[in-house]
Amino acid sequence: MPNGTTPKLTAKGKATRGRIVEGAAAVLRERGVGAATLEDVMARTRASKSQLFHYFPGGKDELLLAVAQFEADQVLEDQQPYLGRLDSWEAWQHWRDAVVARYEQQGDQCPLGSLFHQVGRATPGARAIVVELMRRWQDALAAGMREQQAAGRLPSDLDVDTRAAALLAGIQGGVSILLSTGESDHLRAALDQGIADLRRTGEGLALSPR
Repeated sequence: MPNGTTPKLTAKGKATRGRIVEGAAAVLRERGVGAATLEDVMARTRASKSQLFHYFPGGKDELLLAVAQFEADQVLEDQQPYLGRLDSWEAWQHWRDAVVARYEQQGDQCPLGSLFHQVGRATPGARAIVVELMRRWQDALAAGMREQQAAGRLPSDLDVDTRAAALLAGIQGGVSILLSTGESDHLRAALDQGIADLRRTGEGLALSPR
């Protein structure tokens, strides 16, 4: 955990901690990070105050970071199974649709952003969560591009790490605009253009589309 003080947990303890985090995430989405209290979390999760401080010795800030990690994991989970199976252009399109649907459903409210605003985006724990989320997301995109290389749909010398970084940057820019305006046009454009550029890069190769 962020402060390194959480005791080693049994399987039952991990399940209880996970239930508290998931319940807290639901409360924070419903009531807002600034308005939600530990009492709200206890009522939702049926956890006692002693249980909360057993699993989160650092108090509310540690719980908020745990919820932030949960929300970060959810960003990638909401893109599955497509993000983990980018082995055809059809799969890339399904992934694109999943990303758009996810952020359109979220709208102009970002649970992860709200949590970081509360605990401080620049704190080591919060920054580590963002860095890890971006790394995992970029790695998954790069892995999908390597699948396309292996299938002969992309050049073998394509710098997939740079392409994945550029695509992810475009997505994040589109999400930022969506959060500011409530409109998803820029997110859609970033995804469509990024995938179209990839496909054009592979044109002229001996393709065998699935």
